[in-house]
Amino acid sequence: MRLARVGESGATQIVVGRHDAWFRLTSISGYESVTRLADIVGVPQLRAIAAAVDDQVDRLETVEVDLAVAGAIADADADIWGAGLNYRHHSEDLNTSQPASGPGSYLRPSGTLVGNGGTIELPRQSTRVTAEAELGLVVGRTAKNVSREDWRSVVAGVTAVVDMTAEDVIRENPRYIPWAKGFDTFCSLGPVLVGLDEFGDDLLQSLQITTVRNGEKIASATPADMKYDLGYLVEYFSAGRTLRPGTVICTGTPGAAVINPGDTVQAVVEHVGTLTHPVR
Repeated sequence: MRLARVGESGATQIVVGRHDAWFRLTSISGYESVTRLADIVGVPQLRAIAAAVDDQVDRLETVEVDLAVAGAIADADADIWGAGLNYRHHSEDLNTSQPASGPGSYLRPSGTLVGNGGTIELPRQSTRVTAEAELGLVVGRTAKNVSREDWRSVVAGVTAVVDMTAEDVIRENPRYIPWAKGFDTFCSLGPVLVGLDEFGDDLLQSLQITTVRNGEKIASATPADMKYDLGYLVEYFSAGRTLRPGTVICTGTPGAAVINPGDTVQAVVEHVGTLTHPVR
């Protein structure tokens, strides 16, 4: 099953993808008033929605969904954690060594979110901005101090990510990473959330994650190439702190593309989806 957000900014609605069709969540009996992803992204909730669609499919009206303009797959107040320098080649791009005791990390404001197809606005405060394709993990239940082995029990699904960085700021001082990640339009999540039950460990480890600029592949790798694996990341970000349903963990990029006005940047995550953004 898949979830997406559609509609104009500020008036988006959740749609459910099942049986090769899309249905409004609010048209499903029992979900008429649900507007927040955090209320439905738990594994039991997703299974209940799937069962409800199966039971009601004959009376549900399908809707046309254009994922090219889907909204960000996150609530407005969702926490968005990120892992930096988690792929060896990306650390080489920055001429720096990978952290030895854990990944680079940051928490970014939700004001950075932009829907699929939205324009990335380059800030005047930076002269070198990069865009990075990533795999995102969407937390499905309240979790704290999760062990590495139990990570799948708290993750509802995966999504694609375009993560932007004011790289010149990071090169000046890596302590500035939250500031360098926090500009408006600097994060895209979507276009869908795909339930984790669609991915066995082997398939998940082999997903190709690709950064594309103007149709050219800039970098590509799989989660198997991460220094800190998905289980480690869930353990790391839940250590001593509570992750709420709907929290997104961005797991690092195979490589970044320097972007300039007039460019088009994409994140392509195999079996998940593609995000596409013009740059201004």
